Amino acid sequence: MAKFLKFDRVGDVVILAMDEPDIRNPLTGNSAPEDFLEAFERVNNDRTIKVVVLTGNGPAFSCGGNVKDMAKYLGDEIAPATIRQDYQRGIQRISLGMYNLSVPTIAAVNGPAIGAGLDLACFCDIRIASEKAKFSEAFVNLSIIPGDGGAWILPRVVGMSKAAEMAFSGELIDAAEALRCGLVSQVVPHDELMKVAMDKAQNIASKGAEVLRMVKSLLRDGQEGSSLQSHLEKAAGYQAIAHKTAEHRAAVEGFMTRTKK
Repeated sequence: MAKFLKFDRVGDVVILAMDEPDIRNPLTGNSAPEDFLEAFERVNNDRTIKVVVLTGNGPAFSCGGNVKDMAKYLGDEIAPATIRQDYQRGIQRISLGMYNLSVPTIAAVNGPAIGAGLDLACFCDIRIASEKAKFSEAFVNLSIIPGDGGAWILPRVVGMSKAAEMAFSGELIDAAEALRCGLVSQVVPHDELMKVAMDKAQNIASKGAEVLRMVKSLLRDGQEGSSLQSHLEKAAGYQAIAHKTAEHRAAVEGFMTRTKK
């Protein structure tokens, strides 16, 4: 079976491309969970990787769950407990792995991001959209719930009111509305999407590898509701490490040299 996820490296940046364009890059009913977990392990274990860019090949980013694959749950053959385990061992591991990836992540949303496809983009740190992108938290349209963690991540991205509107209605929004509500930080012409995303990634990758990972860890720490005291304690420990990095030494020495002129 061909791999669902393509793994390519450009310098310090890894490009992950979902690659079942004929069926709009679904996240279930294929090797997506295994491929994502393998990619996450490679990235987390390689300290020279600084940024991950996630995109979809073809006209769609991801349609989310494969509806045809869901049909297997309609009969009496598969018990609810088994379905629960399927979610825990499958798509939920993609969500958790993407959120916990140790390096900065950019979703380059090239087309429709629907249901779990939208949530996958939300689990990335930065979202840049093509003008052709569309978004929907579409689970209610199939009378199911966001089983991938969407109800946890979407309010953190767009706020509770907009998240509730999207989750209760399942309505499709365009790239312009996604920009207005903060779902994405930038909308660009379709043909320029990957260039813009890679320029952003390369700019981030120009910074120190360990510092990037520590900054991401602190952002996650704050997002998950740690107390200020606990957060500051963690930040102090990280800062002690940062002060000893070669990148910090070079930056300080460069500043001192410039100010002497």
